[in-house]
Amino acid sequence: MIRIKRVYDPPAPGDGRRILVDRLWPRGLSKRAARVDEWMRDIAPSDALRRWYGHDPDRFLEFRDRYRDELVHQAAKVSALAVRSEREPVTLLYAARDGPSSNAAVLRELLEESLA
Repeated sequence: MIRIKRVYDPPAPGDGRRILVDRLWPRGLSKRAARVDEWMRDIAPSDALRRWYGHDPDRFLEFRDRYRDELVHQAAKVSALAVRSEREPVTLLYAARDGPSSNAAVLRELLEESLA
C-alpha cells in the first residue's frame, strides 16, 4: 500500500515506512519531529523543474509529464520502491500544501501503475 502525506502532519501507526520524497528538507521541521525513515531526494523533481513548477495549478499537468520523464532516469530506485511497497506499507512524505498536485502524488501514481 502506498500513501501520501504531508510531512508536517503527525505520524500515524499505519504510515509504515515514512519516506520523504522532496529535494529540500522541509522548512522549520526538525528531523526528530518529522520521524522520517528515509529521505529519497534523488527521486524528487530536479531543482530546475521544481522552480519552474512553483506549485502553480495551471502548470500541474505539464509538471506531471516532465517529472515522469525525469523518473525514467531513476528507474532502479523507483522499481525498488515499488517492490518495497508490496512488502510493507509505505507513506511518501511531501512538504507542499496541495497534496493532489504534489510530486508525491505523481510518484504514487507511477508506482501504482508499475504494480498493476
